[in-house]
Amino acid sequence: MKKDDTKQKKQKEMFTEQLKKTPIVQIVCERLEIGRTTYYRWKRQDVKFSEECNKAMEEGCALINDIAESQLISAMKDNNLTAVMYWLNHRHNIYKNKLEVTTKISDGKLSPEQEADINKAEKLLMPNSDSGEKRGQNAKKKIK
Repeated sequence: MKKDDTKQKKQKEMFTEQLKKTPIVQIVCERLEIGRTTYYRWKRQDVKFSEECNKAMEEGCALINDIAESQLISAMKDNNLTAVMYWLNHRHNIYKNKLEVTTKISDGKLSPEQEADINKAEKLLMPNSDSGEKRGQNAKKKIK
């Protein structure tokens, strides 16, 4: 193995270790004095390195999330009402933001625009479902 290959291998190892601590490519590049283009070239050319970086990035993000949740919990313990509201809005179904849609239909039939709006809303609510049109048709039947 060449000296350059050994140096590059060590740089790549250091890069993945840094990503586990700080999952921001720009910061890791600056710390290790490696150009962003070099990093992306390595990722493109070395599948194993790319996979290791992706895994390291996930670990780093999990670490940052843990730190953030810890800070949020500390703020709640200090009676920070904003932190309490944030936690409840994002972690408790009763306090989550909700959307209520109401309408009046005079003749029992939906206009083409209303049908399109219902289908669009259904797709937004359930983007991975193929049966949006069927649900829309069932909703229209119930209205009639």
